[in-house]
Amino acid sequence: MMKKLLFLGLLVFGLSPVFGQTNFNIGVHAGIPMGDIEDISSFEGGVDLAYRFTFVDIVEVGPLLGYTHFFGQDEFDDFNYLPIAASGRLGLPQSFFAGFDIGYAIALEEDADGGLYYRPQVGYQFLRFALVLSYAGIADDVIDIGALTFGVEFKL
Repeated sequence: MMKKLLFLGLLVFGLSPVFGQTNFNIGVHAGIPMGDIEDISSFEGGVDLAYRFTFVDIVEVGPLLGYTHFFGQDEFDDFNYLPIAASGRLGLPQSFFAGFDIGYAIALEEDADGGLYYRPQVGYQFLRFALVLSYAGIADDVIDIGALTFGVEFKL
């Protein structure tokens, strides 16, 4: 199943040049782990690729594919997730925006479970890049994994 989801994500982003380049975004972020994992992870980092279609000038919606890496502390191993989500943005006055990503995060370790991926965010849009503050969370039946993140997003 993971191979099928990865293929679907690559297909969506592979076809994005057909629709134009203005809504293709790449972002990098780093964060402080929170919730059930703050005692086993010291740092979070990741990258996201999104293609958002513009509706009514201030609304953008589209697919997102990401990679999130939690660095283990002390005797704990690192762990990674592959979020596949729907991404939305609402433009606010003065170049601010609010956004929300929701989907599923696939665990890339055999002994870990994936879960519901959610990421509320706020940011400020400059010309071709944005500064983004967010909370990225992954919830499954056992634990809630989260991180308070800060990132930069570039429009390609």
